[in-house]
Amino acid sequence: MDWLTAPFEFAFQQRALVGGSMAAIALAVVGTWVVIRGMTFLGDALVHGVIPGVALAILMDFNVLLGAILAAAVMLLGINLVHRQTTFSEDTGIGLLFVGMLGLGVILISRTASYTGSLNGILFGDALGVTNSDVWLLGSVMCIVVVLSVLLYRPFLVLSFNDYKAQMLGMRPKFAHAAMLTLIMVTIVGSFQTVGTLLVLGLLVGPPATASLLVRRVPAMMATAALIGVLSVAAGLVISFHANTSGSATMAVVPILLFFLVLTFRSIVERNHQQHAGEAV
Repeated sequence: MDWLTAPFEFAFQQRALVGGSMAAIALAVVGTWVVIRGMTFLGDALVHGVIPGVALAILMDFNVLLGAILAAAVMLLGINLVHRQTTFSEDTGIGLLFVGMLGLGVILISRTASYTGSLNGILFGDALGVTNSDVWLLGSVMCIVVVLSVLLYRPFLVLSFNDYKAQMLGMRPKFAHAAMLTLIMVTIVGSFQTVGTLLVLGLLVGPPATASLLVRRVPAMMATAALIGVLSVAAGLVISFHANTSGSATMAVVPILLFFLVLTFRSIVERNHQQHAGEAV
């Protein structure tokens, strides 16, 4: 047991666990909608889209969260503009803005004096540098995500499976879609300081994807994904402490490994079930 508890004897590790767990819960809840709706590419693009806003905030010395919000908003508006003003699919706009915003972000970061340090901090986060104010921020984001997901559950659910039915039921699918994108944006922006912009996708997609292999109902998926996310944060911090690896990166990799372990186990079980069924016939 000492091997498990030793990392959390330090206050900074405790804050990392609390902050990381809050981020994991928020990301698991919105990530469930991302997985169900097949919006992983958009989620990835938004993760990268905040980079120029953060870089600009560092250069001009204003709040990085404000910079991230502005950059994510610009990216969403750009994707919508390309989709509405051309015959291209939404994926085309996402791909264009994905590369453009990432490149712009790196260009801006390269203008800072501490180029390498700034880039590493933005891309990979600093889980062990979580402060008390970060914990309060992550707690607020988590509460907002959970409350809005409960209040907008029916519109989000119908929208995820049938846009036309959502329109017929008077659930205003365009508003629901905009609200879902805003919720995803807020969660990503609120979490990137803890797990980094490049690694937030692991906690956004990994736990919900794993949960979808285990359960079917959406509330059960969210609860299972949240549990997997929190366990991934705890396991990542323990492993990084003993293996001397990046805490943020380890937390992000754990749910991906869990996904493939569950997928492999389920495949073996299904294959054995099919073999037994064939023998019975």
